[in-house]
Amino acid sequence: MVINIITVIVILASLITAFLSSIFGMLGGLILMGILVSLMKVGQAMVLHGLIQMTSNGYRAWLNRKDINWKIIGTLSIGNILALAILFFIAFEPDRITVLLALGILPYIAWAMPSNFAFDVTKTPVGILAGIVVVGTNLLAGVGGPVLDIFFQRVEMTRHQVVATKAVAQFFGHISKVIFFGGLVMSSSSENWPELWLLVIVIGTSLVGTTFGKKVLDKINDRTFFTWTQAIMLSVGAVLIVRAIYLSGL
Repeated sequence: MVINIITVIVILASLITAFLSSIFGMLGGLILMGILVSLMKVGQAMVLHGLIQMTSNGYRAWLNRKDINWKIIGTLSIGNILALAILFFIAFEPDRITVLLALGILPYIAWAMPSNFAFDVTKTPVGILAGIVVVGTNLLAGVGGPVLDIFFQRVEMTRHQVVATKAVAQFFGHISKVIFFGGLVMSSSSENWPELWLLVIVIGTSLVGTTFGKKVLDKINDRTFFTWTQAIMLSVGAVLIVRAIYLSGL
């Protein structure tokens, strides 16, 4: 067991990002992925990110279990299965720049749409589409949260219902990612697998962050929740677009 600056950063990141996700149902996973990929090998980052997010989302869903909309989970699951089937038969893998640019633009498309054409995940066809898009981006880009968020911006749901339902959806998404990338990591070298003691610590800190985030969520109102969620979503979109442009060398 070796504690260094990188380990400390990872532990603090798991705490803070779980706290943010517990409040807004978003953002934490994206920030955490950016930090992990910068500090370790991609395979390790994918597995560690998946385990942390799986834990925090699962616990967040449990804390808000009475507010889960299972009908939405059902339609999302149909889309999830379709996406997995498509990715299994079609060997298509877009480059990193394309994925970043798409993730950055989607929030602005959703924000600019008239209300009668808005992405409303409570509508069955939209829920299935959301399931397809989210799983695809999660497996190809490592993060599906920013895409999932655009389908919850104009729904008639309380903040607790949004956070709880998104937590369940992302929990299943991260299970798929851990299985997929975990297999790749193990097949290459067992040394690439995150150390057990680190997994135990970051899972623990993610539970703590989720618990305190829930307390903040209970204190804010729905209007503040949706206002801040949209503002953060658009800001993250801008960062992703700038990142894509920078990587393209334009």
